[in-house]
Amino acid sequence: MFKMLNPKRFYHAVGRRKFLEFVLLAAFILFFYGPMVNMLMLAFANEYQAPAILPQQWGLKWWSYVFSQKSLVSSIAQSFIVAIITTGVSMILCIPAAYSIARFKYPGRKMFMLSFLLTNAFPKLGIYTSIAVLFYKYNLMGTYTGVVIIHMINSMMFMVWLPSSAFRAVHRQQEEAARDVGAGPIRTFFKVTLPMAMPGISVATLYTFLGSMEEAQGTMLVGMAKVQTMPVAMYGIVLDSSAVQIGAVFAILLIIPSALMIFAMRKYIGPEAISGGFKMK
Repeated sequence: MFKMLNPKRFYHAVGRRKFLEFVLLAAFILFFYGPMVNMLMLAFANEYQAPAILPQQWGLKWWSYVFSQKSLVSSIAQSFIVAIITTGVSMILCIPAAYSIARFKYPGRKMFMLSFLLTNAFPKLGIYTSIAVLFYKYNLMGTYTGVVIIHMINSMMFMVWLPSSAFRAVHRQQEEAARDVGAGPIRTFFKVTLPMAMPGISVATLYTFLGSMEEAQGTMLVGMAKVQTMPVAMYGIVLDSSAVQIGAVFAILLIIPSALMIFAMRKYIGPEAISGGFKMK
């Protein structure tokens, strides 16, 4: 087994093609997982000085520091508050729009659907700057309402396109069968249509929540340091080279809810659910 660790022996044993595939795979793993491994070591290292490969001392020093700072704990709470509000309001406003696109034929329907793409078709900073001019006029700068609106602008495409595809996948015959046995339009929607479309809506909800958790530029510009979420706090941490361990702790705190939600909805997440939302009929 240890003889195979010799590159020449390994090359002759597996052949040129397999050897190149192994090298490419190893390079990909190093490129993709290397920073994550380094982040984990930084987060759980009390002392870590280059050029050492492993930390000189392991511990939870920086985790204790993060949770002892009121401003950092506040940014964690604000991230979840803004993400939950953004997801809830987006569902209330966008799901009816998605249903109308899926079920009704009216002039300008496709243009209406394409309009949700505009916020993701141009550089975000330019859009945020233009919006900030309006927000100054309506006193929305430095408010939760302004930040939530900015987060919703980024999520509306997913919250309309993906549920629209899910509603189109529900056959009208199933709704008609419910109507035939006495169910009204509202009851049919909540008892038949909505449950069957829930996988697509769940995927859209996941993307909306995660997108809100990681939004930084718009929050910085509109929040004006009054609404400071975790990504905004990380900007200041990253600029302070002496606090890279704090940045690693924050990165893990951002990854944990994302990983948990992806794991919980893993059976709904797939290429079909995502690509289906980008088909206009």
